[in-house]
Amino acid sequence: MGSQLVETLIGAVVLAVAALFFGFAYTSTKVGRVSGYELTARFDKVDGLRIGSDVRMAGIKIGTVTGQRVDAESYQAEIKLSVDPAIKLPDDSTAKIASDGLLGSKFLALEAGASDRTLSAGGRIKFTQGSINLEELLGKFVFSSTDQGAKPAK
Repeated sequence: MGSQLVETLIGAVVLAVAALFFGFAYTSTKVGRVSGYELTARFDKVDGLRIGSDVRMAGIKIGTVTGQRVDAESYQAEIKLSVDPAIKLPDDSTAKIASDGLLGSKFLALEAGASDRTLSAGGRIKFTQGSINLEELLGKFVFSSTDQGAKPAK
């Protein structure tokens, strides 16, 4: 009976330490959403971008993707994002979907423009570049190299 009590207490201590570790990791890595002003951007493709994905500028997280939908009129993907209120984006800023390395997760990369006017809450980023499909690029490369080899010599 005494050994079961000791095992239960050790298990409770392990669970408490694990909870403290995860709490510390969550608060110190800024995994949570960034609250700020909301912007929208339209893309042809948003493959791999999800709600909760990072919005980064110069490699630093400044926001979070908060929504996705297909616009019924233009058939483009409309992304809603929340940006840190300390960052005032010029209205000619660009947004593109990038990835963390070859097989990494997707994020929204912002580049500031040069305009004197800034985007306000509810504004739209007009200049965008959608995601690049790696399989599609590899397929084009493979099939274009095999097509060149199949041409008869003159």
